[in-house]
Parts: sequence; structure tokens; C-alpha cells
Amino acid sequence: MKRLCTLALIAFSSLTYAAEPAPDSACMTAAKEKKLFGAARTSFVTKCEKDVLAKCELAAGEKKLAGAAKASNVKKCVRETAPAA
Repeated sequence: MKRLCTLALIAFSSLTYAAEPAPDSACMTAAKEKKLFGAARTSFVTKCEKDVLAKCELAAGEKKLAGAAKASNVKKCVRETAPAA
């Protein structure tokens, strides 16, 4: 009985999670605002994400962070940083 309840809970959770759309990154939002499609959008988003990641890595280096603290800081920075227009 416990196994059945656990499986039902897992199935329900995964259906609920799958129904929610994933949030767009700031770079994808900027690409949509610029009305880019296809290869142009892919190229823009890839370059934008690389630029944002490099900027955040540099900022973490300036703060002399390492290990998990650096990874956490970079992840937060990437989420919060809007692309350069």
C-alpha cells in the first residue's frame, strides 16, 4: 500500500511539474523582444549567455570566491543579469 501511494504521489508530482512551462532566460526574452527567429535567435542567445557567464565568472573572481561559493554566486548572477542591449 505504501508503495502504491508513493508511486501515485511521484506520478502526480511529475505531471504537475511537466505542465508548468520553463521560464525563459533573460537572453531568450531579449531575443523575443528583438523578434529574432531560427538561427539568428539561436546565435544571439548563445552569444548572450556566454557573455553573461563570462561577466559573472569575472565578478566572482574579483570577489576571490572559490568552490561552491563561486558556483552559487555565478548561478545567481546569471539568473539575475539582464543581457546587454
